[in-house]
Amino acid sequence: MNETSAFEDFEKKANFTRRRNLLPVWIKIFVWFFMIGGTISALLLGIGPFVREFKTSIYGIEATHTYTFYGLLTSCLLIYKGIVAYGLWFEQKWAPQAAIVDAIVGIAVCTIMMITPFISPDTNSFTLRLELIPL
Repeated sequence: MNETSAFEDFEKKANFTRRRNLLPVWIKIFVWFFMIGGTISALLLGIGPFVREFKTSIYGIEATHTYTFYGLLTSCLLIYKGIVAYGLWFEQKWAPQAAIVDAIVGIAVCTIMMITPFISPDTNSFTLRLELIPL
C-alpha cells in the first residue's frame, strides 16, 4: 500500500523557491544599501584614527567622528544592519529573527531620538522620524 501525501508537491526539490525570491523589491534594494553601509562602517572603525572628520547618521543619531559615543553607536547599528542584510541575501536560517530584532531596536532608538527634545532642555525642536514607517 502506497499512501500519498497532500503535501507531496511541496516536499519535492523540483518545486524549490528560493527565499531570496520571496523578498519584496524594496527590501532587496535596502539589503544592498545596508551591506555596503555596514562594510563602509566597519572600514571606518579601522581607519578612524587617520580620518579627521566623517559624518554618519542613522535614526536621528548624528556623529562627526567614529570614536565618539554616538559614532560607535551609529557604527554598531550600521554593522548589525549589514550582518542582517547579508543573512537575508544569502538565505541564512537566523536572518529573519535577526531582522525582527533589528526592527525592534530601530523602533526603540528612533522613538528615543524623537522624545529626547522633550527631556533635554537645550533643544526646542521636535522631529518626526519617518524611518518608523518602513520599520
